[in-house]
Formats: sequence, structure tokens, C-alpha cells
Amino acid sequence: MLRNLLALRQISQRTISTASRRQIANRVPEKQKLFQEDNGMPVHLKGGVSDGVLYMITMGLTVFGTCYAVYELFVAAMPKKMK
Repeated sequence: MLRNLLALRQISQRTISTASRRQIANRVPEKQKLFQEDNGMPVHLKGGVSDGVLYMITMGLTVFGTCYAVYELFVAAMPKKMK
């Protein structure tokens, strides 16, 4: 049993270490050019549609959270009516 586990461990290590890695293209210069371009857009929106969607979601959550916090403070400040 132990011999089988050791053999399995050796096979798995050999498979992982000898696997060929896929080359990833370096896109840093393209991104640098995009973000350094002076086109009047704020840097947090230069990434495209996904940045715009994330920005809108973040702002919506911020406004909702602020309104909810003000509402809860208002409710906490009002005395409860006794019957």
C-alpha cells in the first residue's frame, strides 16, 4: 500500500514538473499606452465597459449604503411610542 502511494506521488510530481507551459503575450506596453493617453477620461474608466459597469455598481452600493445608514440613524433617534 505504501509502495503504491509513493509511486503515485512520483508519477504526479513528474507529470506536473514536465508539463509544458503556455506562453502568455506581454501586453503591458499596450496597457501603458492606453492608460497614459490624454483623452480626458478618468483613469478608473479607461479600461472599457467593464470598468464603467464596476464603477456604476460601486457608486450604487455607496449611495444605497449611505441612505440606509442615514435612515437607521433617523430611526434610532426617534423615541419609541409607549402604549
